[in-house]
Amino acid sequence: MSFPLSGHRGVAAVLSASLLATLAACGGGGDAGGDSATAKAGSGTELTVLAASSLTDVFATAGAAYEKEHPGTKVTFSFAGSQELAAQVGQGAPADALVTADTRTMDRLTADTGRPTVIAKNRLVIATEEGNPEKIQGLSDLADPALKVVLAAPEVPVGRYGRQILDARGIDVKPVSQEPNVRAVLSKVELGEADAGLVYRTDAATATDNVDAIDIPDAQNAIASYPAATLKSSGNSEAAAAFVSWLSTPEAQKILRDAGFQKP
Repeated sequence: MSFPLSGHRGVAAVLSASLLATLAACGGGGDAGGDSATAKAGSGTELTVLAASSLTDVFATAGAAYEKEHPGTKVTFSFAGSQELAAQVGQGAPADALVTADTRTMDRLTADTGRPTVIAKNRLVIATEEGNPEKIQGLSDLADPALKVVLAAPEVPVGRYGRQILDARGIDVKPVSQEPNVRAVLSKVELGEADAGLVYRTDAATATDNVDAIDIPDAQNAIASYPAATLKSSGNSEAAAAFVSWLSTPEAQKILRDAGFQKP
């Protein structure tokens, strides 16, 4: 009789152990699912956008508007000259979208980007110290060797545009410095380290307390185009595409227009 009793106890022990193991597994699965759901609910989308320096102010406004319209999405901008941004993309910098101040730079990155869309255009002006103490009236005045003129480096879009409009009129300007981006040119004029510089109209508009902007006639000017594109290396491709598309919406275009940018 002892043998059957022993057998029943063995079976009961096995069943009990099996039931506990099953309950533990179910409990563990429930915890894991809860953690996953909590992580998903508390997570957000972070986008990094590489953008031309001339977009610094307007994209601060645009980014805030986009985040308000898309709760849970945070947009971080990294500003630099377009040529610097292109180098960063080539080196594999972690980012989701790119906006340059010219189509030439973007066109060189077709292997790294989605199809670009021009979101805005711009024109150049002559930035002078407040009050225009040197009485500069036009491009030809920049050839005066007594003037301290600063330009962007030729590999920078605004520097290339500047050289383009000067060369077209045979104006020989010897700059005291060549800067890595348009904001550096503007800063030199603001600080009184230069008498004049060629910058975008929108950049001069951000410093009206310190500089004057001398318009350049359209026939003598250059048009800068701003293409935006997603980066193929993005870990948030859908969100990046949504942001790039948003830049062409009426809301985003109004923000760009209000900052002085022209229609694409």
